[in-house]
Amino acid sequence: MLVKSGIAEDNTCKNTSDRKYTRQEVTGMASEVRVRFAPSPTGYLHIGGARTAFFNWLFARHNGGKFVLRIEDTDAERTIEDSITQMLEAFKWLGLDWDEGPVVGGEYGPYFQSQRRDLYKASADKLLAGGHAYWCYCTPEELKARREGAVKEGRAPMYEGACRNLTEAQIQACEREGRKPALRLRTPDHGITAYDDLIRGRIEFENALIGDFVLLKSDGYPTYNYACVVDDSAMHLTYIIRADEHISNTPKQIMVYEALGLEQPRFAHVPMILAPDRSKLSKRHGAMSVQEFKDLGFMPEAVMNYLAFLGWTPNTGSEVLTVDEMVRLFRLEDVSKNPAIYDLQKLTWMNGHYLRNTDLGRVISLAVPFMQKAALFGDVVSEQEIMCLRSILSAMRDRVKTLVEIPEAVEYFYRDLDGYDDKGRRKHFSDPSVARLLEDAASALEAVEGDFTPVTVEAVYRKIIEERGITSGQLIHPTRLAVTGRTLGPGLFDVLALLGKERSVERMRRAAWEIRKAGPAGLAGG
Repeated sequence: MLVKSGIAEDNTCKNTSDRKYTRQEVTGMASEVRVRFAPSPTGYLHIGGARTAFFNWLFARHNGGKFVLRIEDTDAERTIEDSITQMLEAFKWLGLDWDEGPVVGGEYGPYFQSQRRDLYKASADKLLAGGHAYWCYCTPEELKARREGAVKEGRAPMYEGACRNLTEAQIQACEREGRKPALRLRTPDHGITAYDDLIRGRIEFENALIGDFVLLKSDGYPTYNYACVVDDSAMHLTYIIRADEHISNTPKQIMVYEALGLEQPRFAHVPMILAPDRSKLSKRHGAMSVQEFKDLGFMPEAVMNYLAFLGWTPNTGSEVLTVDEMVRLFRLEDVSKNPAIYDLQKLTWMNGHYLRNTDLGRVISLAVPFMQKAALFGDVVSEQEIMCLRSILSAMRDRVKTLVEIPEAVEYFYRDLDGYDDKGRRKHFSDPSVARLLEDAASALEAVEGDFTPVTVEAVYRKIIEERGITSGQLIHPTRLAVTGRTLGPGLFDVLALLGKERSVERMRRAAWEIRKAGPAGLAGG
């Protein structure tokens, strides 16, 4: 059992220990590790929530335990209609499977709080019977006035127990006025509430700074700090791993556990995620939902790898780990107390690594929807198209960092050119003699017999360069611009072979015609 009493609502908590915990201490509380992620359907799954969910998942998998997904949907006014569907899809895309929860079920369901109101009522009845809770008839206007008065007087703006000891006559008077009561917990007036955080060590809160807080709102729905205790206990959860913004909620929850006589889980609060300038992370820093990461062409493997390193540092020296490696290595004692810094550039770099090193078939399966969105593929994709894309990506996937970049990078293989890079055109097409050089090279390529491979193409080009006494760049750069419309890309000989003889020759002759048509002044002037 954790130590009794204290955490302050105004965050006046004290971390009194830098103690780290061994794996035996962390996992020794129960025979089975049970953790949960419990999002509210008031938005989509963002990077902070995804990181917290992943840490829970890793901890469960590392210890052979269970990962529970619970939806805290008691705030109907703030619920977004498709939020739950989006969240479940985001979990599936990331590869985070849950052992109990929506869709899969489980013996401790239902897994939606809106369907568990009988449990909250039963626990409320127990608290009332034991004298641990009471009905509060204060109106919102009265509560607001008291808060404002406390602030003006320099006191903590907390509830000070106005309805703690109402007489039966006072209660009946409130009822006659039509006041709708809320249920409040009778909190300790003195002492501290403390707990041993598995990441942050000992944390203490002063009870005098925690007012009697609401358990059931006047509409009968439970508050967060009440419902999650009832559910976490009913679902036999042994560890609560969550964001450090919930540290100030922990003493209230401990008080509910104690009032109900329930065994408490162990708590671990992971560090917040800050922007590169150490300010609060927001959209302007590139913070996104999981769906947005998917839409922008990040691979789930890269996102998971990056999420793991936002606050966790395994003793490997490597920044790239497989999920299996992360499961094997994950320990709460390796999670930092300090804020993690979000860096979209690092995630992009990591994604590029995965694009280069992941099985090509996997990359292609992820790239196909982006090719379809760009209208480079139709709704039905043939095996021949897949094989062609495989050949193209084999030559150039090291030049893209996200899947969304692939269609633009490979577009010239699928569509006719609609122009040439302006800077490259002025640099490589301004000399009229380039037209003749491209025409001669096109004729030489057209004469190639047999397989049109990078090796045969290179042999043709080396011969022309040697016979003309020119540098490689004098022929290669104009050719690249002629066949791709760009100045950069994969190896030219690979590009020509992938385009094939007919299209390569046609584009080179088209470019020669454009050069002659424009003349030096037209090309140089852009």
